[in-house]
Amino acid sequence: MSAHYDLGNEFFETWLDSKMMYSCAIFKNNDSSLEEASTLKIDRICKKLNLKESDHLLEIGTGWGGFAIYAAKNYGCKVTTTTISKEQHQMAKLRVDEEGLSSRINLLLEDYRDLSGQFDKIVSIEMIEAVGYQFYSDYFKKCSSLLKSDGLMVLQAITIADQQYKKSIKSVDFIQKYIFPGGCLPSVSCMTEVMTAHTDLRVTNIEDIGPHYALTLKEWRDSLYENIEKIKKMGYSDTFIRMWHYYLCYCEGAFIERAIGDVQMILMKPENRNKPYLNFEK
Repeated sequence: MSAHYDLGNEFFETWLDSKMMYSCAIFKNNDSSLEEASTLKIDRICKKLNLKESDHLLEIGTGWGGFAIYAAKNYGCKVTTTTISKEQHQMAKLRVDEEGLSSRINLLLEDYRDLSGQFDKIVSIEMIEAVGYQFYSDYFKKCSSLLKSDGLMVLQAITIADQQYKKSIKSVDFIQKYIFPGGCLPSVSCMTEVMTAHTDLRVTNIEDIGPHYALTLKEWRDSLYENIEKIKKMGYSDTFIRMWHYYLCYCEGAFIERAIGDVQMILMKPENRNKPYLNFEK
């Protein structure tokens, strides 16, 4: 995973939105900008978490700090966020310091498996794809152990259809070979079965936002090409740029055809008594 994200912060900064969210956005309508869609996605997750100022939120997978900054700034909560990417950690620290949020956001360069303590809420946005199917039980057991007895977790994951899951874990596609070595897409049933077998986490809500990913990828692709000369000046080769263009097109097509999906799942511990989140709530 770190090999992918350590390609260089400047490369990703060139074509992602200002929050540098490298995950599916949610477009309110066809006129929404990527910036608006990215913000809507983040805020929707915050609402699903029922974030409060008194909460201590754990984020597994910092990215470049966009979610942590938004949550701390707009909901007043304390955030502990962890990544294993040195490049992302360095940039996230700069961004947190620039926002004056270092007292509210604790940035860790640490494997989630080594974390300790308990948190009110957990969020993990498109990180499970890097875990590996052999370790799903360890992942969910760790998340469950880090949550308080009345805690909530929101997990956003790129998924493959249940019917294709067993076949997919035995094969290697373009993305696994060239973009995300070791990456693996879970299915919804796979995740729920593992949770049921190994934890006391309960799934209370699942929302498929997959169609929005095709739109997100198109925005990224357009932005990549708008900034192609800038990217070349960074030292990236034509071959590298063509590979990334193909990667973005490949994924866009997969989401258009619903070959893969993207879900947001709300998971709760047994003592949680929050009012259930409804998908039509904004």
